[in-house]
Amino acid sequence: MPKNNIKFAFFGTPEIAVKTLDILKQNGLIPSVIVTAKDMPKGRKMIVTPPPVKVWAEKNNIPVLQPEKLDENFKRQLENSLPRGEHCELYVVVAYGKIFPEWLINIPGHGTLNIHYSLLPKYRGASPVQSAILNGEEETGVTIQKMVKELDAGPIISQEKTAIGRDEKTPELLMRLTMIGGELLSKILPDYAEGKIKPAEQDHLSATLCGKIKKEDGLINLATELPSENYNKFRAFFEWPRTYFFKGGKRIIITDAELRDGKFIIKKIIPEGGKEINY
Repeated sequence: MPKNNIKFAFFGTPEIAVKTLDILKQNGLIPSVIVTAKDMPKGRKMIVTPPPVKVWAEKNNIPVLQPEKLDENFKRQLENSLPRGEHCELYVVVAYGKIFPEWLINIPGHGTLNIHYSLLPKYRGASPVQSAILNGEEETGVTIQKMVKELDAGPIISQEKTAIGRDEKTPELLMRLTMIGGELLSKILPDYAEGKIKPAEQDHLSATLCGKIKKEDGLINLATELPSENYNKFRAFFEWPRTYFFKGGKRIIITDAELRDGKFIIKKIIPEGGKEINY
């Protein structure tokens, strides 16, 4: 099947989804319709701003839907977005941001594929990249799975492993995994659409879970936690919620640090209410 003949809907919202769309396009895979989040107020002036995926869709002249809810009304919108008589063979989901109802997952004949940034069944859930770094993993990867009702529990279509750099932080690792995932999806999609790839059931007994990160997770204890644990936390939470400690009742954010000779060395900080300084 020629790549440009695969008809699929793409569900995604943030910048990493745009990176995936760019890679798909470079490989001759263009979605028939794109579904993304609503425009939202952003910044100090709360200016209503479209999500990155919407901007990409409009730039590439692809129909875009922004449903409030994934319901029967949305189902009709999705059907009407395609030329009469056409339908999507599959859906692709990358960081969309809404929970998929089972009826929606099962609409296309080839199901719904999701790119997950871990080696499933390890780290099912919302923070697989941060969790891998936090736990001192030396290796992670990308899984393309066929979605089911249970979170990240679907059969595996394909996986690719990659080593985690000793000093690699979440933004850097996520960007690498995004690129790996986009290329992997581009490579397997034609064969999958032709039924040449048989999904493999996950080992559910080996599954581990990771939840949403909270702001308080960034708190570190310089006196009791191991230096390696603090450094992993710094790397994992580098972008958000960032790592911090309290001194004299003031919150101190760590902006630069390293693990040297088995010691957690803080190099730069932002004192509460202040600007970044050397520590």
